[in-house]
Amino acid sequence: MSQQILIIEDEPDIAESLRYNFERENYKVLIAESGEKGLRLSLDEHTSPDLIILDLMLPGMSGLELCRRLRREPETRRTPIIMLTAKVTESDKITGLEMGADDYIVKPFSVKEVVARVRAVLRRSDSGSIPRYEDDKLSIDFEDMRVVCSGNDVKLTRKEFALLTNLAKNAGRVATRQNLLDNVWGYSYFGDTRTLDVHIRRLRQKLGDCGNCIETVVGIGYRFIGMK
Repeated sequence: MSQQILIIEDEPDIAESLRYNFERENYKVLIAESGEKGLRLSLDEHTSPDLIILDLMLPGMSGLELCRRLRREPETRRTPIIMLTAKVTESDKITGLEMGADDYIVKPFSVKEVVARVRAVLRRSDSGSIPRYEDDKLSIDFEDMRVVCSGNDVKLTRKEFALLTNLAKNAGRVATRQNLLDNVWGYSYFGDTRTLDVHIRRLRQKLGDCGNCIETVVGIGYRFIGMK
């Protein structure tokens, strides 16, 4: 069954170009010209998308506000979102990702790059059907995005949870730094690799007594070993 993509973009040329290329790849495509229409289509059970491409600069409800709203709704809390924007400052990117976007593409862009990133994000969201990880001390519910250590809830950002999920679903296997950056931050990440180290450090701190579930493999990356 074909996956459905919702494009929320007020520039007709961009929206139609994306539609044409995604339909060539056998995706179903819906287009919304405003944030309000995009919200309605996202929450309608008959049109709910598998992935949303969201322009940051929209008339009426902004892309950031819409992203924030979508992340509050049960129907779209886990729906992958890729943001499109002409803004290029680092703070804009960070804001979009902290609002819950899964990836970020700056205009002008290559349509082939957008298609590749959509495939990568959908592959990440579909990977692994295991609903949870659990040992004597640590519990991770992948579907409800809930982490419990020693009976206490652990509050993580979306990016921190994605990083922990990627490691836990491949327990016992070494994940290279570049693989983690590609899988969690986006298709062919070229940024500062220290970003990963900072997130791992914060993740371990938030996990507290369960922070040792992530092992550093010197010179290579990280490995999830659980709580023994």
